[in-house]
Amino acid sequence: MLTIALLALLCASASASAVQATSSSSNGEYGGSGGQRFSHSGYQLAGPITAIRIRVNRYYIVGLQVRYGKVWSDYVGGTQGNLKEIFLHPGESVIQVSGKYNYYVRRLVFVTDKGRYLPFGKDRGRGFNAVPLYPNTVLRFISGRAGSLINAISLHWDIYPSDCGSC
Repeated sequence: MLTIALLALLCASASASAVQATSSSSNGEYGGSGGQRFSHSGYQLAGPITAIRIRVNRYYIVGLQVRYGKVWSDYVGGTQGNLKEIFLHPGESVIQVSGKYNYYVRRLVFVTDKGRYLPFGKDRGRGFNAVPLYPNTVLRFISGRAGSLINAISLHWDIYPSDCGSC
C-alpha cells in the first residue's frame, strides 16, 4: 500500500512539473497564402522584443522588422510606404496582438504589459486577436510569409528571458 501511495505521489509530482514547464504557444497564421516563409525564431536568443519597425502604405502592412535585445532581425516585406518605429520601455513586453487581414495583413495592434497600445495600418478586413495560452508569457518572436507585402503573420509566446539584464 505504501508503494502505491509513493508511486502515485511521484506521478503527480512529475505531472505537475511537466505542466509548469509548458509555457510556449502560438497563434496564426493570419492572412493569405502567398509570399515566402520567414521566421524570427533564432533572434529570440538575443533577448526580448525591444523595438518594432513597421512599413505601411495606404492599404496594407508592407514590411516589418523586430529588434530582439539589441539585435535587429532581417527586414521582411516590400519597400513602398512609410516606415514607423516604436521602442519598448526597459522591461516592457507585448502581451496581445490584434489586427485585420484579407489576402495580406492590413493592420497590427501591439498591446504591452505597461498599458500601451501601438497601432499600425488600416482598420479593414477580417479581425484577429492573439494572446498567449499560458499566464505570464509574452510575445517572443514573429513568423509568417512575405513578398512585396506581409502576406501572413504568426505570433509566438513564451516566458520573458530571465538572463537579459542588459536588454
